[in-house]
Amino acid sequence: MTPEHAVSGRLMEFMETNELNWDAVYAHQAPRIYNYFRFRLGRESDVEELTARTFEQAWRSRARYRRDLAGFSTWLYKIAQNVGTDYLRARHVHLPLDAALEVSAEGSPYQDAERGSDFARLALLCAALPERERELVALKYGAMNNNRLIAQLTGLSESNVGTILHRVVQTLRERW
Repeated sequence: MTPEHAVSGRLMEFMETNELNWDAVYAHQAPRIYNYFRFRLGRESDVEELTARTFEQAWRSRARYRRDLAGFSTWLYKIAQNVGTDYLRARHVHLPLDAALEVSAEGSPYQDAERGSDFARLALLCAALPERERELVALKYGAMNNNRLIAQLTGLSESNVGTILHRVVQTLRERW
């Protein structure tokens, strides 16, 4: 049984008992929420803070979660989106994806430098994308979400999300 299936099973237990195993949810979702913020915003200290804020708000709002309106992951990512939006409004700082350069790499110094160069190049290409496309890239490749969840979060259709992401990837490949 994969960890995702185990967490999924625990979430199903929640659906039946209304008692959520927050340790399991955090273990499964925190890296994904963290990567979402890392792709979206950049600076490591801000990313950690916003990830923590997301889970704090989810904990405080847990009684208001309604499974008949959205899946738990959708609810959690909507909180993350709102936390990120509030952060950007308060700071008036709009960081491009090139802030993802702070991502540490494993391997030799040559591999680290090559990866850093690739990240820098990708970040510059992504910075030229419209806001909506950058958000979709962050949700898909940063947070590792599927198109269905992204569609629920953005209000786009699932096929529209796939089409936009396909075109964005094609554009990035052409410019690479």
